[in-house]
Amino acid sequence: MNSTIESNPLLDRLPKHLKQFIKPQDYSDYTPINQAVWRYVMRKNVDYLSKVAHSSYLEGLKKTGIEIDNIPSMYGMNRILTEIGWAAVAVDGFIPPNAFMEFQAYNVLVIASDIRQLEHIEYTPAPDIIHEGAGHAPIIANPEYAEYLRRFGEIGCKAISSDKDYQMYEAIRLLSIVKEAEDTPQATIDAAEKAVEDLQNNMGELSEMAQIRNLHWWTVEYGLIGTVENPKIYGAGLLSSIGESAHCMTNEVKKIPYDISAANQSFDITKLQPQLYVTPDFAYLSLVLEEFANKMALRTGGLSGIEKLIDSNALGTIELSTGIQISGVFSSVIEHEGKPIYIQTSGKTALAYREKELVGHGTLTHPEGFGSPIGKLEGINLAIEDMSPKDLNAYDILESKTVKLEFEGGITVEGEIITGSRNLQGEIILIRFKNCTVKHGETILFQPEWGIYDMAVGKKVISAFSGPADVNSFDLISHLPSSKTIKAKHTAERDDLEVLYQTIRNIRETKDTETSLAPIFEKLHINHPNDWLLVVEITELLNDRNEPQLLQEIMVYLDQLKVKRPQVAHLITGGLDLIFDKEKA
Repeated sequence: MNSTIESNPLLDRLPKHLKQFIKPQDYSDYTPINQAVWRYVMRKNVDYLSKVAHSSYLEGLKKTGIEIDNIPSMYGMNRILTEIGWAAVAVDGFIPPNAFMEFQAYNVLVIASDIRQLEHIEYTPAPDIIHEGAGHAPIIANPEYAEYLRRFGEIGCKAISSDKDYQMYEAIRLLSIVKEAEDTPQATIDAAEKAVEDLQNNMGELSEMAQIRNLHWWTVEYGLIGTVENPKIYGAGLLSSIGESAHCMTNEVKKIPYDISAANQSFDITKLQPQLYVTPDFAYLSLVLEEFANKMALRTGGLSGIEKLIDSNALGTIELSTGIQISGVFSSVIEHEGKPIYIQTSGKTALAYREKELVGHGTLTHPEGFGSPIGKLEGINLAIEDMSPKDLNAYDILESKTVKLEFEGGITVEGEIITGSRNLQGEIILIRFKNCTVKHGETILFQPEWGIYDMAVGKKVISAFSGPADVNSFDLISHLPSSKTIKAKHTAERDDLEVLYQTIRNIRETKDTETSLAPIFEKLHINHPNDWLLVVEITELLNDRNEPQLLQEIMVYLDQLKVKRPQVAHLITGGLDLIFDKEKA
């Protein structure tokens, strides 16, 4: 369990480029303090969220087997999640948005297996196992929501990014790491926050990925459900934050009926959200998602779709009306009357049909780019793909014939036809030429000495999306994040405190009523005067044991600690409320 990844059929079917993000969950890395942080947050959450969360939350905790007292094992979660058609994998912090969503499309929940430090118990900008395991996992037990999440991933991973999106991903990843790490100089945090803020203020026109990330944020992460007057929580960011789950229910947070306009509402990951969106039910989320997808280049294609891919400067795919798919980095497009008439990629390119690479048309065949006309022939109302054998014969579009094809917009292709490829409907999708010259007016786009010319056939671009058509066409094993999560430091003082936490944990779990708690408290307040969580845990045990004398002494100590450390006073009060409110109930 420590250094291997236990698989299952859902994980086995993941493509290699997603598997590169998976890391083993080394359960032994979780310290007694980590376990206490998990337990505190979960006890507070279940107590509070039972009143304000969607009913699926508590039901989902039971279905997914997530315990209150123990950080979940990924392997135990997987065995239970498989029963509802999902799986979970551990990753290192933030991963690229396209990859995150593609995991969802495969019904796989991505869980950052690190856990927030005690100092950030209420909220951390870094994804952690509290956020993912206690926030996302329970809600996916709801079948309608789970299908929304899967479909969101399927559509979202096709969204076209801009270069600034990737800069933003790297900036947010770095910020989340330095804010969560111990002893980070304030100047480092300030610089990371400024980098995120500068990007947020200069993103320009929002890309598809930026817009769909907004939808993800306002639903999956920070969504409310029900009515504006009486909303319930379902977003994982709220479910996993004991501070923000309470704050979001106050009048300080504006509640807005959810609709597609949320795609243009950006967010600041470093601050409490000033407004939240309320969906009437989970089915409505899917309606808005489909409304957004209908506006994406994935479904509209056309000149704008190609231009989005060019602007992204990243691997993408266009699909023509015949179904042929061209995958590569798109570098230019020639347009005529608002329509694309010639596309060009640079570098490795692959051709596919129905997400399967065409035999002989991988990146080895097209290592330096691919160009092709798009559209109809000039003066002929019939597109090549719609021509019958009789039509093809009439226009000399036959093997071994030398032909000059003149397309609308001034593209000409002249050469000897070697062969053609057809799709399942019998339409020609590709024509191969030798001794071929391709021109736009007098500008040469391809000349005979460059070798064989492959011309994709299609009268229009019906789709444009991020990533390759066939994931096996390209080497996508290239995950090199600019930053890695920083582990808590080992010091003699920290190790001593961990021993005390483990001792109390053992006493609680074994129901030990004999071991005196007084010397443990004595060590704690002498050697670790700033710690508050273990004092609260000792209070819980003393109350259960009915030892009023030491209990009273510790209650006085906690009152003093609240004055000494006002920033954690409400956390101490919250922990005590769990102990004594339960007793009253």
